[in-house]
Amino acid sequence: MEHIRAHVLICAGTGCVSSGSKKVEAALKEELVKKGLDKEVKIIETGCHGFCEMGPLVIIYPEGTFYVRVQESDVPELVETHLYKGRIVERLLYKEPITHEKIPNYNELAFYKKQMRYVLANCGHINPEDIKEYIAEGGYEALGKALTQMKSEEVVEEIKKAGLRGRGGGGFPTGVKWGFTRNAPGTKKYVVCNADEGDPGAFMDRSVLEGDPHRVIEGMAICGYAIGADEGYVYVRAEYPLAIKRLKTAIKQAEEMGLLGENILGSGFNFKLKIKEGAGAFVCGEETALLASIEGKRGMPRPRPPFPAISGLWGKPTNINNVETFANVPQIINKGADWYASIGTERSKGTKVFALTGRINNTGLAEVPMGITMREIIYEIGGGIQGGKKFKAVQIGGPSGGCLPESMLDLPVDYDSLIKAGAMMGSGGLVVMDETTCMVDVAKFFLNFTQAESCGKCTPCREGTKRMLEILTRITEGNGRQGDIELLESLAKNIKATALCGLGQTAPNPVLSTLHYFRDEYEAHIKEKRCPAGACSNLLLYSITDACKGCGLCKKACPAEAISGEKKAQHEIDSAKCIKCGACFEKCPFKAILKG
Repeated sequence: MEHIRAHVLICAGTGCVSSGSKKVEAALKEELVKKGLDKEVKIIETGCHGFCEMGPLVIIYPEGTFYVRVQESDVPELVETHLYKGRIVERLLYKEPITHEKIPNYNELAFYKKQMRYVLANCGHINPEDIKEYIAEGGYEALGKALTQMKSEEVVEEIKKAGLRGRGGGGFPTGVKWGFTRNAPGTKKYVVCNADEGDPGAFMDRSVLEGDPHRVIEGMAICGYAIGADEGYVYVRAEYPLAIKRLKTAIKQAEEMGLLGENILGSGFNFKLKIKEGAGAFVCGEETALLASIEGKRGMPRPRPPFPAISGLWGKPTNINNVETFANVPQIINKGADWYASIGTERSKGTKVFALTGRINNTGLAEVPMGITMREIIYEIGGGIQGGKKFKAVQIGGPSGGCLPESMLDLPVDYDSLIKAGAMMGSGGLVVMDETTCMVDVAKFFLNFTQAESCGKCTPCREGTKRMLEILTRITEGNGRQGDIELLESLAKNIKATALCGLGQTAPNPVLSTLHYFRDEYEAHIKEKRCPAGACSNLLLYSITDACKGCGLCKKACPAEAISGEKKAQHEIDSAKCIKCGACFEKCPFKAILKG
C-alpha cells in the first residue's frame, strides 16, 4: 500500500491555466520523479480557488501552505526546499501590500477573511473530476435525504422557507418558481440549468462548473424530485470547453454510481441529465430564448405569459434556474432552511458570488454574505484600486446593471438596495473603475455590446439601442449637441417600457445610471468638447508645461513630428499635427505634459 505524505493542489481553473498552471504541473511531475518522491507526493488538479490575480496557485498539504504566481522555473526549488527538506519557500508566499508581511495560509489573507464560501466551498479544494472527493465532502447526502426522508412538496417548502432567490439576475424566489412548476398540469416536466454566462467580466458560473460540477448536478436532481421532472438540461455556452468536459465527466460518474438515471438510490425516482452547448448568443441567457435554442430553433425570446413554469420546453412545464442557484440547494437541504435564512438580510438571504474585475488589485472570485457593503468588497476583499488611483465607479450586474459612484460605496449589496439605486444584482459581475475612466465611454461600451447581441426580434431593442449607440458615439467623438441628453433619456425610457424581453428592457440601464450619477461628464463632452477623464481620444488636447527640461524624449517618441523645441528649452506641441496617440505623455520623465 502506497504511503502519501503530501498532497499538492494545483489550480486548474481557466484563469490559472491561462497563466501557466499546466506547465507547472508537468514540471512538478517530472521533478518529483527525479527526486524519487513521485510515490510519496500526490498532485491534484482543482477548480478555481478564487484568487485569480495571484495565479497560478499551488497549495501543499498537510501544512496548507499557499503559494502564489508559481511558474515552471520555480518548481525545482519548490520540490527541493518544501517537499524534500520540509521548509517553506518564502519568496512564493503572498505578501500583504501594506504590511509587506508574508502569509503562508490562505485563510489569513484579507481576500478570504470576509468571504463566506458555501457555494465555492469545494472549489480549489477537491478534484472536480473525481466523484469520490465530492462524496467525501458530504456530496449527494442532500439528494439522499430528500429522496428518503422528505416528500417532494416538503422539499419545495424548505426552499421557500430558506428564502433563496434566483442568482441569475432578477432575484425571483426560487421556491415559489419550483411550486409553480410542481403544480402545473401535466406528467412530463423538465429542469433546466441556465449556464449561458455572457456578461462581460463575469465568470462565476464557469468557475463553479469547472470546480464543483457535482454540486450543480445534485441541486438539479433535487429540483427534479421536488417538481416531478425526470429529465434535465444544462445549457452551457460552447466557449466553456473545460466546464463542458468536467460536466460530462461528472454526469457519467453520477450515472455509474446510481446517482443519476433510473431508480436513484432505490427510491423509484428517475432523473436523466443532458448537456446542450449554446453558440454563445447573449440573448440565449433569456429563458424563453434559451428554451428555443435547446429545441433546435433560433434563440429568440417570446412573449410571456405563458411562463416556462406552465409552458416551457416543448410546451411542457419547465423550471429554469442558473448555476449558482442550483449550487445553493444541497446545503439548504443538508443544513436546513433556518440555517440558510440566518445569513444575509431580511429579503436577500444567503451569499452571493461576485467576479471582481477592472481597476482593482485583487481580481478574482469572491463569495460574500448578502448585505455586505460595496466598500468592503472593493477595499477589504478586492484590495483597493490599482496604482493608488482614486475610485470612480463600479459597474454591477453587467450590461443589464448600472454604474454606481463613490457616494454609494456604503450601499448594502442586496437585491432591493441595488434596484433602488438604479442598478441590479445581475449574475454577479462587478467591474471597478478609477479616475481615468470616462463614464460616457463606459455607457457606450455596454450599449455597443447589447446592441450587437440584440436578437433583432423587437423594434425597441433592435432600433432603439442602435439610435442610442449612435448618439453616444457622436458625443465621445466630440460631435455631441444640445438635446442629446434628453433624447437619450427619452429613448431609454421607451425601450425599457416596450422591449419584448428582460435583456432589451434592461439594455438602457448603464446609460440611465451614468446620466443620473455622472451627468456633468456628459455635459462636459457636449458643451465644452472636453473629456474630464482624458479617455476620449477625439477630445484630448496635449500641452507641455514649464516643467519641461527640454530633454527631447517626447520629440523622439512623437510619430507625427508634432513636437518642436531646442535641447534644454521648453518644447511645444502643434495641435494641428498631433494625432493624440499619447506617446509623448508616456515618455516624459518630468510629468511636464498634460492631457485633458
